[in-house]
Amino acid sequence: HLRAIVHLIADGVTSSNLGRGYILRRLIRRVIRHGRQLGIKTLFLKDLAETTIQLMKSSYPNLISRRDFIRKELAREENRFLETLDRGEKLLAEIISDEPKQISGQKAFELYDTYGFPLELTVEIAQENSLNVDVDSFHVEMQHQRERAKSSIASIDLTIRDNIDLISREVGDTIFNGYTQSSSKSIIKALFIDGNLVDKASTNDEIKIILDETSFYAEGGGQIGDRGIIYKTIDGAKRTAIIEIFDVNRINNVFVHSGRVKFGDFLIQEEVYSQIDSKCRRSAQSNHTSTHLLQAALKLIVDADISQAGSLVGFDRLRFDFHSPTAITQNQINLIEEQINLWISESHPLKVQEMPLDDAHRQGAIAMFGEKYSDVVRVVNIPHVSMELCGGTHVSNTADIGGFKIISESGIASGIRRIEAVSGLGLFAYLNERDALVNSLSEICKANSNQIFERVVALQNDVKRLTKLLDSANDLLAKSKALGLADTACKIGNRIYLVHRFDGSNGQALQSAAKALVDKLGENAAVFLGGCPDLNEKKVILVAAFGRELIAEGLSAGSFIAPVAKLCGGGGGGKPELAQAGGKNPNELENALNFAREELFKLLA
Repeated sequence: HLRAIVHLIADGVTSSNLGRGYILRRLIRRVIRHGRQLGIKTLFLKDLAETTIQLMKSSYPNLISRRDFIRKELAREENRFLETLDRGEKLLAEIISDEPKQISGQKAFELYDTYGFPLELTVEIAQENSLNVDVDSFHVEMQHQRERAKSSIASIDLTIRDNIDLISREVGDTIFNGYTQSSSKSIIKALFIDGNLVDKASTNDEIKIILDETSFYAEGGGQIGDRGIIYKTIDGAKRTAIIEIFDVNRINNVFVHSGRVKFGDFLIQEEVYSQIDSKCRRSAQSNHTSTHLLQAALKLIVDADISQAGSLVGFDRLRFDFHSPTAITQNQINLIEEQINLWISESHPLKVQEMPLDDAHRQGAIAMFGEKYSDVVRVVNIPHVSMELCGGTHVSNTADIGGFKIISESGIASGIRRIEAVSGLGLFAYLNERDALVNSLSEICKANSNQIFERVVALQNDVKRLTKLLDSANDLLAKSKALGLADTACKIGNRIYLVHRFDGSNGQALQSAAKALVDKLGENAAVFLGGCPDLNEKKVILVAAFGRELIAEGLSAGSFIAPVAKLCGGGGGGKPELAQAGGKNPNELENALNFAREELFKLLA
């Protein structure tokens, strides 16, 4: 297992939930679990990896150069999985005790989906306990989840795929000339309305249209499809019919334009003209080239082993996902921005050419890991900066981008980070938006833009001070109101208890009130208060306080409050002397207080 793991990581595979990354993760997790079963309590993968590297370095010298990366990746994955393993094994032990014959697919899926516990480990542990897992039901649950995920994603109607395959065989692939042209003269080869082939489309019809030739870029390689219009004209002047195109997708090599007929009629085999939205195209070009510069800067400044995990090139911004075990620091973000804007200012011309895939690899072109490429590929080269296999549209010179700004960096999955950024026209829109925000804040804060920070800090300090004063006043008010209830307490021998509804106070005030009542009523007292802090919100707060002598006898406010809170749709707990709980159903508050009153009577009697 370690031989396979070490070589996979050395070849650039990182742990993930997809493809080869998933195989790597399964191998690692299997090793970890069997290590635990053998009694290994400490982290051990790094040491085993070192042994593996030393045994194989003479035949595979690249293992030495990749040693630090391999050890770091294994340590990160081991630490993360041990947490999952501990939690999952405890939950699985409970399931095994409840289901002595077979673990249901629903339970196995819950372990996987909610707690990250892999199915293969569930099966393995179940077999060790002479149990089966309903794997078929597990996959049914998994399919349901995939369908729920897909339901929120706009995609081409699957009912037209067979027709498109037929069209492709009859009329051939769509000719794409959009790398060099922004407009085309074409013939309509197919029209679809509601997934059905039609001969004619008219005003306001939502349609999908296929042309023999197009300048529209179809969504692919992370870049969204072009926008624009398809129209008919008389003598090249007056437009007699227009389709607004808002998206373009590709099935095999057929381009499917999605749009709405603004006015006029369109018929099969008619001659039409297409015109892309040049502003949107320029923005997409700027963002796509910026994505290449971003990957180059990440490799240069953060880690040469960083690899792409996905991307989105839109008209207003770009998004780049990449494998990284740690977050990118603010200092690194600043350096990345500085480097990219330097490359932009240096006016690097782009060289785009097609070549055999093997030649592209020999020249050092970066490919998207796991992506399938044809024998002949398109290479986008920014000399001395970046060289990638890419079918997207790009600027002709980095200077055309204008500027670049990172707007966020975050983690989106285990070992996967995401950077969102703007460039070109999107950068100016972003800066204008931020400038308008600063102006609004300046007006609200009655301060110049360079004084806003100090003004906001001062306002925050004022809010904190006033909040403390308000909390103190609420505590005093709650104590005062509570002490007036002391005469209503019930006695059972030398013990005393009080249950009361107390609306309009937060948890801290209720705790102060309950403690004040116990201090007044004595060490044999039990107090239970419950109320709604805001009658317009569906929120309940419950507080229980027990005196020292009751606690000495083994009674506990923390144990007492939990079943009461369940009646209000909540839960909670705390220490023997003081506990707090919450609930979401104010309509059951009176029932909960009555239940607390009855239970206290039984407990103290």
